[in-house]
Amino acid sequence: MRHTDEATAPMGMMGMGHPPRKNLDIQQSNIMSSKLLRWGIASAGKISEDFVIAVGALPSTEHKVQAVAARSLERAQEFARKHEIPSSYGSYIELAQDKDVDVVYIGALNTQHYELSVLMLNHGKHVLCEKSLAMNRKQAEGIVAAAKVNKRFFMEAIWSRFFPSFQYVKELIATKKIGEIQAVEANLGFPMLEVERLQKRDLGGGVIYDLGIYAIQAIQWAFQEKPQKIEATGTLNAEGIDNDVSATLTYSGGRQAHLHLSSLEKLNNTAVITGTKGQPQLIDFYGPNILIDIDGNKKEWQPPQGKYPTNYTNTICLLYEAAAVRQSILAGETENQNVTHADSVLFAEIQDSLRKQVGVLNQYDEQ
Repeated sequence: MRHTDEATAPMGMMGMGHPPRKNLDIQQSNIMSSKLLRWGIASAGKISEDFVIAVGALPSTEHKVQAVAARSLERAQEFARKHEIPSSYGSYIELAQDKDVDVVYIGALNTQHYELSVLMLNHGKHVLCEKSLAMNRKQAEGIVAAAKVNKRFFMEAIWSRFFPSFQYVKELIATKKIGEIQAVEANLGFPMLEVERLQKRDLGGGVIYDLGIYAIQAIQWAFQEKPQKIEATGTLNAEGIDNDVSATLTYSGGRQAHLHLSSLEKLNNTAVITGTKGQPQLIDFYGPNILIDIDGNKKEWQPPQGKYPTNYTNTICLLYEAAAVRQSILAGETENQNVTHADSVLFAEIQDSLRKQVGVLNQYDEQ
């Protein structure tokens, strides 16, 4: 799962202007002429550390973590020493200006994703940004627009879709081995009331942002169309942040998906896709190594090994999406077909609808 423990300082729009176009073109040319992708890391929290560990398990001729930036130079330097990263910065604008960085991984809090993504894109960097991508659809559209204007690769880090298990389900759907999709059920919950980031409005809290993106993307992986109707109910904490949400999404032909999200209790954490010919089940579907196939048998994929243990379960598998980013950039693509720009905008739109119905609005909705 995605977790961060670093609150980034508000940056406003400072430093988000465009550098000279000539510099961007030179940098892009350098990327396309080299097979080595040089990563910059925006934030020095736990998920960023796991991403660095994952990248370190990929071939060193293909990936290099070149720089890290955090809200304090001391923290960035400590992170850099531990992971043998050449450059460290106490501000994100310095990372954006580092000519030796090709692509930036953003592992900061949800509330900082928009500003950091646009900052990096406007300085000629490709971007992989953690989920949930944005605080609302308007922000998601703004990030996508910046990627298009700057002709840079951008992807929301929906790591689940790059797991072999998700790719296997994609093949089952494409080849009609499960028949026509009839329904999807996705439940995801953990007792997380003590996780401050999840409970605070100013930290971008709530289960819709933190857990909902996993359920939404799994549902959309199956249906591949915009829901025609969304109905949601939920409970809020004392600060007005959602801690338990249930919803029904209705698609063409009256087909439906059901999701349940909770920070109050552990749920079965399984995504079940029901077709006319079969019903695959993704176990712990946020990062699934196990799948119950349509014949009822279990399929299991062994995760790769990293140099260090990761902070969170199975996050060594972040290397799958990192490898995909490199492949897309070397191919000259500005988006990856497993998580397109349109996908991310729709995810944000669905989250907006869920939040509105359960009564969770924030300052970004008013801007």
